Amino acid sequence: MTKFVLAGRADCPFYAKAELLADYLQKNLPDFRVHKITQHPHVWEEWLNDLCKKNKWDHKNSPIIWRELLDRGGKGLLLGGYNEFLEHAQLYYGVTSSMTTEMMKVIAQENLMTHIEDEREKEALKQLIEPLNVWITSASCLPCYHLIPILTSGEVFGMHTEISITLFDDEKTEEYLQILVAEMRDLVSPLLQSVSICTRVEEAFRQAHVIIILDDHTDKEVHTLEDCIRSRVPLCRLYGYLIEKNAHDSVRVIVGGKTFVNLKTVLLMRYAPNITHNIVAVALGVEGEAKAALARKLKTTSSCIKDVIIWGNISGNSYVDLRKAKIYDYESAIWGPPHFSRPILSLIFDSEWVNKEFVATLEELTATGKQFGAILAAHSIATTLKYWYHGSPPGEIVSLGVLSEGQFGIPEGIVFSMPVKFENGTWVVLTDLKDIAISEQIMTRMTSDLIQEKLVALGDLIHFQPYQSEHKDSMNSSVLQEEEKDLIMSDVDFSDLISETNTKKPLSQEPVNEPEGKTVEQ
Repeated sequence: MTKFVLAGRADCPFYAKAELLADYLQKNLPDFRVHKITQHPHVWEEWLNDLCKKNKWDHKNSPIIWRELLDRGGKGLLLGGYNEFLEHAQLYYGVTSSMTTEMMKVIAQENLMTHIEDEREKEALKQLIEPLNVWITSASCLPCYHLIPILTSGEVFGMHTEISITLFDDEKTEEYLQILVAEMRDLVSPLLQSVSICTRVEEAFRQAHVIIILDDHTDKEVHTLEDCIRSRVPLCRLYGYLIEKNAHDSVRVIVGGKTFVNLKTVLLMRYAPNITHNIVAVALGVEGEAKAALARKLKTTSSCIKDVIIWGNISGNSYVDLRKAKIYDYESAIWGPPHFSRPILSLIFDSEWVNKEFVATLEELTATGKQFGAILAAHSIATTLKYWYHGSPPGEIVSLGVLSEGQFGIPEGIVFSMPVKFENGTWVVLTDLKDIAISEQIMTRMTSDLIQEKLVALGDLIHFQPYQSEHKDSMNSSVLQEEEKDLIMSDVDFSDLISETNTKKPLSQEPVNEPEGKTVEQ
């Protein structure tokens, strides 16, 4: 079979004459096929230059005609322009064209009008395909800058899902947001249908399918932790109202940041009760830090470590559970296929490191607010969204902050990080995991602050009292001492180990200011 491609400027008379000849040959020859391409006169020259550069051809005029050699993988063989095509038809098929010049011009104008109409129809059809509307709050903060390229790459929502991004922040950040918008357009992402700025509160979250909540800015100075907790309520109440009023019915809300993540999530659920199940808190940042620390110890990469569970307060008193943690592709005396894994705790022979240094490392990161750098925060949000839309890796445990319904003995009504899996566009708590029971003492440590934060925020409690250990030692030490009674039986069997990170902070009468205008870190 012979296949020719005929391309030309939509208003070119010679393209019209070549088209008529090609149509005649296709109609009368069973093995002759033609594919026609028209380009608007404004873009023809650029299109032709790109085509010739790609195929290493030398051709300057309209039309351009080439033969696709189907028996050689479809590689193009340049024939030339109208004259070369006419000579080929006369030589091989004994056919010529007798179209007059006037007729050529008439058909050329008809071709141009048809091309313009086709382009309009394509544009109208494109408008009918609703993009995924993504809203990012506090868009002037650094994590947003790192998040945008990931969202527009197709890795999160899919390579065929067009998105529209709206950057939401207050008016004083508008100049910076305009610069950010210009950079986004320079990406020339085929999936980014539009990008816009919103600084009017009443217009926030209109038809939003995805809302990403980042750390909010505040210029208000507070002197106590209680005031700091209560200061989160007005914005969460406003966001909850606007989400229920303006967002799409199936909106998914994901809360990130490094301050009061669990509290902000539970407040959003309170003020947007119709979408409670579609509001989650990102816990993968803490998980990433834990995996990185383990990887450094084992001299491997953190991507080889799976199933580390984060329990509790994402930006505060949390537990890093290694009882299910596994490592893949680990260089040791025992090797296996790619799916072969070994328990992390069976490879760490230094119980002192696990019980003290590992815990202290994570505690320091959390206490100093360094645990959620902008890149890690962006990657954690993007990965959580990716799992939410496309499912988490089969058999892998993912940590996520969700509303407790009493699973694992966790008190109901608080947002708590726990093990889940993503499938079919939703998430499921892994309540069927074996041997992950949490002791009452450890549970009290993790839930006390979360319960008090919620009560203080809602005005049901006046003073916040950070949980105090019954022992004089630090919170980490006392827990580990209790657990080490069962752990020291073996040098390698740490299967009952749960490591804790804690951010207990004493209250101060001095003003406490957060980075970038925030008031307190927890």
